[in-house]
Amino acid sequence: MKRLICAAAAVLLLAGCTTTPAVQPAPQPTSTAPSAAVPDIPRSSALLQAPREAEPPVSVDIPDAGISVPVVPVGVRSDGLMDIPANVDVAGWYSYGSDPFSDTGTTVIAAHVDSLEYGLGPFADLRNLGSGAQIIVTVSDGSSVTYQVESITSIPKAQLPVNDIFDRAGAQRLALITCGGQFDYDTLTYSDNVVVIATPVGS
Repeated sequence: MKRLICAAAAVLLLAGCTTTPAVQPAPQPTSTAPSAAVPDIPRSSALLQAPREAEPPVSVDIPDAGISVPVVPVGVRSDGLMDIPANVDVAGWYSYGSDPFSDTGTTVIAAHVDSLEYGLGPFADLRNLGSGAQIIVTVSDGSSVTYQVESITSIPKAQLPVNDIFDRAGAQRLALITCGGQFDYDTLTYSDNVVVIATPVGS
C-alpha cells in the first residue's frame, strides 16, 4: 500500500529532480599512502585530545503541544534521501550533523507528518506551536537540553535553505522538520516543509 509519506527535510529529492542533494555524509577516510614528510607531532600528551563522541538524541518532548516522540539516529540512503523512520511516531536525528551538546551547529530532527499505515503523526502539530514554546531534547545518557521556539515557517520545498538548516559551524540551535502545505495525489508528496527553529534556553 502506498503511504502518504512526506519528503521531510531538505535532503529529500524534489519530485522530478535529479540533482544531487546539498547535504552529504561526512567524508570517509581514504587509503592514500601517508606523506614522506615527518609531521610535527605534539611532544606532550596534554596536547592530545580524543575527539568528542556524539550525544545522540533519544526523545523530543514539547509539553505545550503534548508531543513526545522517540528519536533514532539516521543517515542518508543510497539514493540521497535522508533516511527518516517510516513510522510517523518516531523521529530521526541527522547523525552526520550536530547534536544537542555540540559546541556549534544545528541539531536536525525530522519526522513524517502522516501515512496511510500510521495515520497522522505527532509532528503534524508543529505548525501550531507558539513562539517561545519549550522543546526538551533528551540524549542517550539521560541528560537534556531545553530549547525555546524562535520561528515556525512553512517553506516551499524548492526554496528550502538546505545549507543553512543543516549548518554544522554556526550557533547552537535545533531544527524540527516535517511536511505541510498542499498534498499532491499524483506524486504523493506535500508542497512545503514546516521548519521549527529553536535556540537553547539561557544561550
